[in-house]
Amino acid sequence: GSPRRLLLISNSTLHGGGYLGHCQQHIQRFLGQKVKRVLFIPYALHDRDAYARTAREKFESLGYGLDSIHESCDPVEAIRKSEAIFIGGGNTFRLLKALYDNSLIHEIRKRVLEDGIPYMGSSAGTNVATVSINTTNDMPIVYPPSLQALGLVPFNINPHYLDPDIKRTHMGETREERIRQYHEEPNTPPVLGLREGTMLLVEGDKATLQGVTGARLFLRGKKPTEHEPGTDFSFLLTDSNPPKP
Repeated sequence: GSPRRLLLISNSTLHGGGYLGHCQQHIQRFLGQKVKRVLFIPYALHDRDAYARTAREKFESLGYGLDSIHESCDPVEAIRKSEAIFIGGGNTFRLLKALYDNSLIHEIRKRVLEDGIPYMGSSAGTNVATVSINTTNDMPIVYPPSLQALGLVPFNINPHYLDPDIKRTHMGETREERIRQYHEEPNTPPVLGLREGTMLLVEGDKATLQGVTGARLFLRGKKPTEHEPGTDFSFLLTDSNPPKP
């Protein structure tokens, strides 16, 4: 079995709560007492200093030290020495480009898939944990060298998944329609639509839906299915060798 441990969160802030407030107990259970310091990757936002301050304040309140990779003179070495990695949300294209620019794709994969250090992502940080960022909601404000991402799991996730609002007159494409268009392309992997307040816990070859709202699963050529928290999604991990970027 794989030693990977992932906590893939749909969103960092839930309406009415503070930063990571809705999932802080999940974070503490996930990181446990062995982890003392978390390496934060703030590349998805422009103001990395402010982002790191926000993350540091939260993780210190939970009992963990936090180092931000943008403050390191050697990002690759920072990954190699890290006890746990957390990649925050923002623009997914900006984030992935920075991961490529700093030669971190291979290093993160190695630390997580081979060394088994915990990986947390929220929003964009969840997007880049998957096969590709083809199913992100973000605008392509920069141009990464590839849309292939970390491949820590062999499927894609759509964070902040939105259901159609039947009361609205807006006639633009729904999220479901956009994912269906993705699946019109050949050899496209499953897409898990994570609603806000939901997260996927991956421990080795076991994947479990957690949180409060549920998820919608899209498989190419099949009707989407609805799933409640507690659902076992381990079958999505059966491809034991996620594609390398």
